[in-house]
Amino acid sequence: MKLSLVISTSDAAFDALAFKGDLENGMKMAKNIGYDAVEIAVRDPKVVDPEKINSLKKEIGLDISAIGTGQAYLAEKFSLTSEDEKLRSGAIERLKEHVELSSNIGGLVIIGLIRGMVGSRKKENVVDMFVEGVREVAEYAKRFGVKLVIEPLNRYESDFLNTADETAQIIESISMDNVGLLLDTFHMNIEERNIEGSIRKHKDILMHFHVADSNRWAPGYGHIDFRSIFKTLFEIGYDGYISVECMPLPGGTEFSSKKAYEYLSKILNGR
Repeated sequence: MKLSLVISTSDAAFDALAFKGDLENGMKMAKNIGYDAVEIAVRDPKVVDPEKINSLKKEIGLDISAIGTGQAYLAEKFSLTSEDEKLRSGAIERLKEHVELSSNIGGLVIIGLIRGMVGSRKKENVVDMFVEGVREVAEYAKRFGVKLVIEPLNRYESDFLNTADETAQIIESISMDNVGLLLDTFHMNIEERNIEGSIRKHKDILMHFHVADSNRWAPGYGHIDFRSIFKTLFEIGYDGYISVECMPLPGGTEFSSKKAYEYLSKILNGR
């Protein structure tokens, strides 16, 4: 397992990012701290230069672990389950652009907030729309050898797909081998009865892993038992990235990113 840091290519519309803004500086900071990769939050891939990112990857010596897509929902309301057909088709096309970006720079494509909300609608209708939309994007992604991961989000951020079990059922319905599960310790701490048990139960579809502590601060500053969680990840043979997605707390961007790396590295190295 290798460590990754979530950063953004532009000013982010949400707080759970250790670094927002200048991609080059974010990548250099991550490399200087010791991270193996960065996960980048991208609102619109059309304004991102993949050649520049690949040049930075080579120059700095970092991989891209994943590409976040949630800002397209927050800033533009694109949603795979929107009642507005334009927003729904816009979400599908935007995700296809994220897939194309991934095929150029690497990394999984994350489906998080862009899933949309249920609201007052019948949940089964929303599920049908979501499965149809993800399947279309996944079919497109298969041409490029790109994988998609769906992330359960806690009930305070979304009313749709809150638990690992719910999300796994959806992944089973989609039934495509390039669609997997992303688990996040912050969300799991709220929604799962047993974090380690959920990891074991869904080990066959787990493709990516986010970490933040119980308060969404850097790991080590809350009450989540990361030693037990990492032991479970080792036991199931998880070999993907561990990606730090926390608020810049405590102490600001660089301090929290460094403290997260130091804390998690000690666990990974058995110290």
